[in-house]
Amino acid sequence: MPHPRLIIHGGAGAISPSNLPYETYLLYASSLLEVNRATTSRLAAGASALDAATEAVRMMEDNPLFNCGKGAVFTREGGVELEASVMTTRHYHKRACAVVLLSHTKNPILLAKEMLVRGQTDGSGSSNGGGGDPSGGPGGAQGHCVLGGPTVEKLAQGWGLEMVEEKYFWTRKRWEQHRRGLGKGKEEAAGEGEDEDERDKEGYWGDEGGWDGREYLPQGTVGCVVLDREGMMCVATSTGGLTNKLSGRIGDTPTIGAGFWAEEWWERCHGQMGVQAPLANLVPEGLKGVLGDCLTGLRGYEGLADDDLFDEKYEGKSKSSQIRAVAMSGTGNGDSFLRTAATRTAAAMARFQPSRSLASAVREIAGSGGELQRSAGNRWGKTGEGEGGIIGIELVDGVAKIVADFNCGGMFRCWIDDEGAERVMVFKEEYSSKTLQDRW
Repeated sequence: MPHPRLIIHGGAGAISPSNLPYETYLLYASSLLEVNRATTSRLAAGASALDAATEAVRMMEDNPLFNCGKGAVFTREGGVELEASVMTTRHYHKRACAVVLLSHTKNPILLAKEMLVRGQTDGSGSSNGGGGDPSGGPGGAQGHCVLGGPTVEKLAQGWGLEMVEEKYFWTRKRWEQHRRGLGKGKEEAAGEGEDEDERDKEGYWGDEGGWDGREYLPQGTVGCVVLDREGMMCVATSTGGLTNKLSGRIGDTPTIGAGFWAEEWWERCHGQMGVQAPLANLVPEGLKGVLGDCLTGLRGYEGLADDDLFDEKYEGKSKSSQIRAVAMSGTGNGDSFLRTAATRTAAAMARFQPSRSLASAVREIAGSGGELQRSAGNRWGKTGEGEGGIIGIELVDGVAKIVADFNCGGMFRCWIDDEGAERVMVFKEEYSSKTLQDRW
């Protein structure tokens, strides 16, 4: 059995020492460490990857520091439209579920999880069977993997999830960020809407006041990738989206293969995957069958037989085969993730390119000069387009590796490294609290 692993992220973007004071960094680091420690404890107690990952994201949804749940950004119209998703490598036949356009579900990630788990009783997913009653019921929203708005929130209420008034999600800093983005001044921003004491009941920001327009506020998604002791991986992701987005906008977080992905497969060990022989491209198709017995390379790709690659019970495999799995969560400019199908592309590179590691694939997509950055073209560095990062875990024959890369100023992330030490970082370079204090 593999050793449980996890990594979490708290958003990526144009983060720099000039807009992230040391005291603010410590606040984020403390919150991420709290989530990391709680999730590690759950895994040690035997929690599944699904339970551990969604609970980690639930904790971040309840923390106004992050752009998800309480403290999410506002749409251009001044509302809140939340998104969340979950995906596993095995055990659940839907594999992935996502929810969008939420404004009353306190914890969107728990609703996505509920859809996935209840989907086990959906049967064929027909419109009149399997618990597809939109008022709630035993099924997981028929066979659907993505639902949004009033329909899915009615399901949430019927399933007993906690519902809140939209004003629950309000925080002063996000409201002022929203108003400033529309060209409103701080005084006007602070004075509009409901009374502050009513809208910000938790008083999280204390006497700190509003947003000064310079300090970094998380723009990206939060996420968690977990491997449990049974070898299942789960990715859970949640966001408020882009600040001042148009109402109805759907981002990468609920889009399968864009902002999140998880899968596993069997592959032959020691680089024994079949490859395309270059010589085969030079011979007409009609001659390949004639010459193939003499020149076996002309047969081209010789992949593994289906029964060598897949076995639902994961038993009886030869010593030349191994399970390989990947799971990823992305954060950053969601439209860029959508255009590049970022996480599924990285997974496909790892799966179908012999000897390609997930770390290498993620670097090619989300690292400096990677596909996300290239997708921005001459707009790179001007609008935030193309900026982002990806975290993940790769499992190869029972051994897990933590993966993370990004192309922008910074990405908040926290994990336990291969030596068992807690790590929390925002920039790419290694540093200690002392060097940070000296630098900032």
